[in-house]
Amino acid sequence: MPRRLLRDGLIVDDDWSYLAEAEGNPSAALILTLADWQTDREAWLARGGRLGVVLSPAHTVDLLAADLSRFALIAADFSGPSEGRGYSQARLLREQWKFGGELRAIGYVRRDQLFFMARCGFNSFELPDSDIEDAHTALRTFSRAYQPSNDLGLPLKLRRR
Repeated sequence: MPRRLLRDGLIVDDDWSYLAEAEGNPSAALILTLADWQTDREAWLARGGRLGVVLSPAHTVDLLAADLSRFALIAADFSGPSEGRGYSQARLLREQWKFGGELRAIGYVRRDQLFFMARCGFNSFELPDSDIEDAHTALRTFSRAYQPSNDLGLPLKLRRR
């Protein structure tokens, strides 16, 4: 059964595979760790197809600066309940580096965080399958916010800069 996730406010089947899941499928859209990407960058580029990469909390976004255009997806790993560096990574990717692809929150992602994650620029969320329906509802709980953000009008913001 394919993994389900929230993407752009909808529950969808994930069309991406992590490296361990893609064995035997050379055309799979592939999510790599940053170490895998850095170790064998040229081989991954020669493979073709869509590529994504996972940033751990300790990684800085500028490690990807030269290659951002090569990635259709960047995931930020939230390793635990008190880990918040992914929020900063998302804001930097959207605002400073103008990343317009899928920005995915993975790891310790819970329904009460989704609204704030979306405000930072995440448009995709991996959650436990048992939580996905409630998380989908939670994502639509708030209709207005007072602070500037990256959740509405992102394509317009990217075009203006």
